[in-house]
Amino acid sequence: MKENLSAFVYFAGWRLVRWLPEKTAYNIAYVLGDYLVKRNGKNVSRFRSNLSRTQVSISSSDLDDLLKRAMRSYMRYWIDTFRFPDWSMQRVQGTVSVTNEHLMLDAIAAKTGVIVSLPHAGNWDHAGAYFCAKGIHLVTVAERLKPEKLFLKFLKYRQDMGMEVLPLDSQTIGILETRLRQGHLVALVADRDLSKSGIEVEFFDGPTRMPAGPAVLALQTQAPLITAFVSYTPEGIHVEFKNVLIPSQGEYKDRVKEIVSMTAKHFEEGIRHNPEDWHMLQRIWTDGDFKERQ
Repeated sequence: MKENLSAFVYFAGWRLVRWLPEKTAYNIAYVLGDYLVKRNGKNVSRFRSNLSRTQVSISSSDLDDLLKRAMRSYMRYWIDTFRFPDWSMQRVQGTVSVTNEHLMLDAIAAKTGVIVSLPHAGNWDHAGAYFCAKGIHLVTVAERLKPEKLFLKFLKYRQDMGMEVLPLDSQTIGILETRLRQGHLVALVADRDLSKSGIEVEFFDGPTRMPAGPAVLALQTQAPLITAFVSYTPEGIHVEFKNVLIPSQGEYKDRVKEIVSMTAKHFEEGIRHNPEDWHMLQRIWTDGDFKERQ
């Protein structure tokens, strides 16, 4: 009953945001974001803590300002998400700029497949829609949400953009390997995996765990691996690609860790320059009061 109610509230909000005039919808979202910062609930408190670790020696007042901008960026993401189905293809394509786009396009042209690893930053769905519009077959993975109605809503949302979305289960890695060998693009959000299967790496001078998936796929298929950092611009988003070198020697597990560590460093660089667009409201470091899940 509770899950059905939450789904109803979510869907009602989705319709309302699409119905409101655009400027009004964003202004309301920013006011709500400011209110949530003042209320300083559990997720906002975690957001503040995470952001503080990305900026060395930041003052309390500067951190307050950063948290406010970051929460507004997070709210912008949700309004974008709700309103995206009404955007024209011209708007989607005209509001994206890309650095090092050749790292992706050359791999697609060569039919080698390409893996893109990215953090929870900016609006990655906007970026995905942009590349789908170029005729690129984009494959991604979605973790199952509760209630099921909400998961199916997001599944259809991304499929309507042209993405192939796979549910996360034991068969996923094999399907992704097949898609890469077919020359497609596999995009995976990969800045957090606190389970025991996550790879331990240093991130902003603290211990964390990140998914092994992108590294494993690169080693198994020989497809190039690049990272992407998506940040907001006044008009839309900017995507910066960086190449990840794949080690050719050493133990397999050591090579996986080296690759994940390198992607973590790329994420650091993007977050350090655009911390307000990193939407991490959950625990990410495994020090302090972290407790292993049983």
